[in-house]
Amino acid sequence: MNDENMLFATEDEQLAAQEETEEIVTRKFVLFQTANLLFGIGAEDVVEIITNYPITRVPMVPAYVRGIINLRGQTIPLIDMRLRLNLPPAESDCIIVINVEDMLIGILVDTVCQIIDIPVDSILPVPAHNAQKYVSGMSSMTNGAGTMLVLDCPLLLAD
Repeated sequence: MNDENMLFATEDEQLAAQEETEEIVTRKFVLFQTANLLFGIGAEDVVEIITNYPITRVPMVPAYVRGIINLRGQTIPLIDMRLRLNLPPAESDCIIVINVEDMLIGILVDTVCQIIDIPVDSILPVPAHNAQKYVSGMSSMTNGAGTMLVLDCPLLLAD
């Protein structure tokens, strides 16, 4: 709607025209599931997703570190999300390789669901009284699939 027509438009028409011009800012997330919890990692942090990869156990590491993998000559530590959340381990072979502060880390998850665009303004902070240790935000899924918890990747490495 041009400026001249905006002068004579009703208030509802003006609001509709403004909404058309406003861009919805979205961010891509890789959704994965662990123990019936839906998590999202910013797609810009995900390097690749691999399955059926041999894991080498390493002694004297925290219990949640399942071991290491050798990905094309690069040694990558592997964190089991279930163990990190103090849940019983499960047989899983789905690994998401992420870049955390210029360090590659593998995360063992139950399943990778999809890549989805989430409007940035729909991501809410975690309530202070119910703060999850490794979650920096949450968003209700538009398709009614529940709530996505935004994984704070640097906190996975903190003790």
